[in-house]
Amino acid sequence: MAEEHNEAPDRTEAPDRTEAPDSTAVRVALWRAMHVRVDPPPHVFEDEIGLRLVAPDDGWRQRPDMDPRATAGFRAAIVARARFVEDLLGRRVDHGVTQYVVLGAGLDTFAQRSPETAARLRIFEIDQPGTQAWKRRRLVELGYGIPDRLRLVPVDFEAGADWWERLIDAGFRPELPAVVVCAGVTQYLSGDATAATLRRLAGLAPGSTLVMTFLLPAELVDDADRPALEATKPQARAAGTPFISFYTPREMLSLARDAGFEDVRHVPGTALADRYFADRTDGLRPSSGEDLLVVTV
Repeated sequence: MAEEHNEAPDRTEAPDRTEAPDSTAVRVALWRAMHVRVDPPPHVFEDEIGLRLVAPDDGWRQRPDMDPRATAGFRAAIVARARFVEDLLGRRVDHGVTQYVVLGAGLDTFAQRSPETAARLRIFEIDQPGTQAWKRRRLVELGYGIPDRLRLVPVDFEAGADWWERLIDAGFRPELPAVVVCAGVTQYLSGDATAATLRRLAGLAPGSTLVMTFLLPAELVDDADRPALEATKPQARAAGTPFISFYTPREMLSLARDAGFEDVRHVPGTALADRYFADRTDGLRPSSGEDLLVVTV
């Protein structure tokens, strides 16, 4: 295609040692691949490109956080939310939306897995500079390249960089409708930071849709899932990505309304379980604990 321009790696400079995805992004990519490799079909979501990007050593499936049984609920929740987002995106593209923004993109692989739909979009992936530099290099090494429709937008959040300004600089057109997704991020942000993000997004053009996930307080998590959730908190802290914020559905809806949104909807994680896992015979179901905010502008 004429719009493709595969960027050759610069062999005159060694990669920056700070170039690396964070451990959370890697775990999500591996869980998505695990769903294909250990769970019987039908698969809710198929993504092994993230595994190719990470290229872990041969023993990756023996990692404690890859235990097929112990992490089944988390794995199912990850693929359920990914399926929900991309189902919604497909519907919005069919209605003429041409921009897709992923906040905290990590190792998202939509552009590589769904080239026909992606060709109808300008895709903006926002993440830390180290993650973006590493991902850019790996996409080139694996032969995917960086097509013009895919914009990897590095934002140094720790230095206070304005992600909206960087997004505009990358070619985002705020006067046109977009689908914006912020999945698996709000638990790492303060309430003030999430509220500021929502206020910024309240200026999206009519016809836009926002999907934002959030973790529930422990008392709202199913009894069967609560020990596993509590066990992940010290692990997240040790990895340098502590859980900071939890929200009740009412609190999240209030944050969105206070930011200026009117059409706000709470989608429980249990609804995704019913939608995507109801007919399974292997007992695989998403763990409770993560719900979604869906906003239509």
